Formats: sequence, structure tokens, C-alpha cells
Amino acid sequence: MEIPREPQGARDGLGVGSAPTPLFVVPDGLQGGRRRGLPQARRYLTGYLSVVRMADLLVVAVAVVAAQLFRFGTDGRELQSALGAVSYTTVSLALMAGWMVSLHLQNSYDGRLVGHGVQEYKQVFQASTWLFAIVAIVALALKADFARGYVVLAFPLGTVLLLVARWSARRWLVRRRREGALSDRVLLVGDRDHVASLVVALGRAPDAGYQVLGACVDGASEGRVAGVPVLGPESDVLVKALEMDVDVVAVSSSAGLGQEGLRRLGWALEGTDIDLVVAPGIMDVAGPRVLTRPVQGLPLIHVESPRFAGPQLVAKNVVDRMAAVAVLVVMAPVMGLVALAVRGEDGGPVLFRQERVGRDGRTFAMLKFRSMVVAAEEMLPTLRAVDQGAGPMFKVPEDPRVTRVGAFIRRHSLDELPQLINVLRGDMSLVGPRPPLPREVATYALDARRRLLVKPGMTGLWQISGRSNLSWQESVRLDLYYVENWTPVLDLMILWRTVQVVLRPDEHGAY
Repeated sequence: MEIPREPQGARDGLGVGSAPTPLFVVPDGLQGGRRRGLPQARRYLTGYLSVVRMADLLVVAVAVVAAQLFRFGTDGRELQSALGAVSYTTVSLALMAGWMVSLHLQNSYDGRLVGHGVQEYKQVFQASTWLFAIVAIVALALKADFARGYVVLAFPLGTVLLLVARWSARRWLVRRRREGALSDRVLLVGDRDHVASLVVALGRAPDAGYQVLGACVDGASEGRVAGVPVLGPESDVLVKALEMDVDVVAVSSSAGLGQEGLRRLGWALEGTDIDLVVAPGIMDVAGPRVLTRPVQGLPLIHVESPRFAGPQLVAKNVVDRMAAVAVLVVMAPVMGLVALAVRGEDGGPVLFRQERVGRDGRTFAMLKFRSMVVAAEEMLPTLRAVDQGAGPMFKVPEDPRVTRVGAFIRRHSLDELPQLINVLRGDMSLVGPRPPLPREVATYALDARRRLLVKPGMTGLWQISGRSNLSWQESVRLDLYYVENWTPVLDLMILWRTVQVVLRPDEHGAY
């Protein structure tokens, strides 16, 4: 069966035009828009999500039982309300059941959201918050005298345990996905350029669980796009999707299906195990800047401009300085030992000062523990021939200027601890783009200069995503993504992953 295109001029009410051409082929088994059987998309996650549910129930039970034992011990206590007295054991059981219901209502077991991004954690937090609000309203309405110690312990403890359990489960899932398992099988649709962009974007985040099997490209029936085989033209999308038993059909904004074709493709996929995903042409714009507003059935995507000032940035500066003070106090013994080791190796200075470019192009003296010989800058011209850095960045994996102590502190990022002083001075932030050298900035194109709209950071997306192993274009893309999509949650995520990078430096290109 072939679904035809609309005749040219039909949308203008003219009803005339050339003969319709096929839009896409619908196999006979899908005529009428449905296939026999119930949809079971992401059935490969059934076991994982079952374990997650059991883990959630277990940690919720631990939280409410711990709260009850801490507040009342083993004594049988009752909650007094307008409806009479109820034992706290019954209250705890009801609270456990309500917590699980709230998690389900918040779609925290949606297989499309597990393994990647903050949405999964956000839903768990919202489920706990809503339950707490409902308990407070019910208690007020029934004049129930809840023990404050019970409530104050149960909800924070339960929320924290739920988040820790989800994080632990996600680590296992991400490892499996990076091995190529437990991922959606994806078929892409669009022109070559947009399909290539989608392949690269999905390949950057294997933990999101999208394994691209092939693409249906407009005007092509064979070949490869960004390493992915071309399975046929766009008109073969349904046939190829069923042949390859894919889980997701991802349609780029460039696809020639048009508005009517996309709608009919969605109809044809109803009742199947295949999800339809539409990838807009807007790249590297995060969720907080995107607002979808339907108008007469047309989903309009509002993209807010990035903000480089305001209360959130003021709060970021305050938190940066407070955290820098706290880390300096905690790490003072380690910094003292590093300083002694650097001085003791060759008698040279402990700190290395280097001019870097900060926000709005202002230069500052960045501090680091010296990890190279004293005459390292004079030796630089002789090493240009073996430079393996990305773009204007200079990098030599086995730099002969690095001292023995320097190699150790660089591998474990200890050489960067003095930058906490730069954070206190306001030259840097804890999280931000990499602080560039003036000679690097001199070569920047217009897009790369947007990195200078915010303070550089001690750590950032570049540092946790491969560091020296990244291409120059990828480094710029990651820094620009941070600049234009900064949120406090993104900062926390980067700081958390920085700890993992420091503990496993060899896996993240640190040298």
C-alpha cells in the first residue's frame, strides 16, 4: 500500500496540480493503522524497571521504619485525628503505599527517561514533594497530630535513599548501554547532513540508550552516512522499520515527509512497538531554554535567549567563593604535601603563574602547582613538531618537560588546586569553560569567542568528557553548550562527574 502526497495546490484550496507521488510504503500488515498485539515498547527494560521498583519499595520501607523506630522506639503509638486513633504502624504502611503510587503518577518508571539526564531524578524528587504536600493537607483537614520528628526524618531520608538507589541502578544501566546492550534500536529519517548530525549527537551520549541501526535518506538507497548504513529512501521507512524490528523511528526536521506525511507516519505506527521521535533542527539547546506551546494543533517551540546575568549568576558567584574556602580548608594538608614535593624535587618555585583570558576577554594570572621544569616555556618552540593538541591547544602526551612529581599531580588533577585562589579572587568559577591562553583566543572564530561570555572554570564539560582526547570542534561545542545552557543542576552534575574523573584519570584523557 502506498500513501500518496497531497496534490500540489491542495492546501491552497485549488484542488489541482500534478499527479500524486508516493509518500511512504505501508506494509499490508499495517493497513488500517494497527498491527495485532499490544504495544510493548522497551520490553527489554522490563526486568530492569522491576528491580528499580523493588529497590524503591525497599528504601521507602527503610526510611519510614527508621523514622518510626527513631521517634517511638518499639512502643505502639497512635496518631490522633478527627476520624479517631490510628497506629503509627498503619500510618507507615499507608505512607509506603502512597509513596509508591506517587512515584508511578510522576512517571518515574518511564523507560524513555532512565539512564540519561536529570529528568529521572527530578521525577523522584517531585513524587516525594507531592506526597509530603498531600500528607500535610490531609493532616490539616483531619486535625491529625503528626509527630514532627517522624515526618522530618521520614521524608528527607526517603528522598535521599530513593535518589541514591536510582543513581546506583543508573550506573549499572549505563555500563550495559556502553557495551551496546539495553538500548533502543533506532532508524533515522532525513537528508544526509541532518542524519549525520543526529548520528553524531546520539553517539555522544551512549547512556541515553539510542543505538542507530541505519537511515532512510532522501534521494538515496545505499551507501553510508557518518558510518551508518543507508537502508533506502525515505519512502521505505515503514518497511525497513519492521524488517529491522526497531524500537524508535527518529525523523529529522529535514525529512521530506512534510506535515501530512509525519502525521500519517504516526498513525501507521499506532499499536506497534515502535516509537516516533521528531528531532527539531535546533541543536545544543537544553530543556530549560525550550518551551513547547501548541497553537491550533501546531507545536510551537519557544527558545529563550541564554542569560549571562541575574540572581542565579549572583548566587553562583557566592556559592563559588564559599565552596572555594571550604575546599581550601579541607585540602590544605594535601596542598602542603604537594608543595613540599614540588620544591623538594628540583628546588624551583612551587607555583606556576600563567596569563589566561577570562570573562569578556580580561586577562588574569592563573595559578597552578608547577608540574614542569623551571625552563619549560623556553623549551616550548622545540616541541612544536610533536604537538598533538586539538586546534590551537598545545598538548604532548609524554611531554619531556614534565617532572616526576608533576606527572603524578597532573594525572590526579592536584596541580589545579591553587586555582581555588583564582575562584576566591573572582577570576574563575568552580565550573565553566576551559581558561584559554591569549595565543589561543587570537585564533578564535566568532562562535568560539562566545566561551568568553562567562567566567572560565576549574572544571567543565570539556574536562569530564575526554579532555585531551577530544577534537577542537568537540571541545568548543561542549564549552558553548555550557555557556548557553547553564543551570545550577548542570553545575552539580559536572562537579559530581569531576570526582569520578579524578578517581579514574586514565579513562578520561588526563595527562
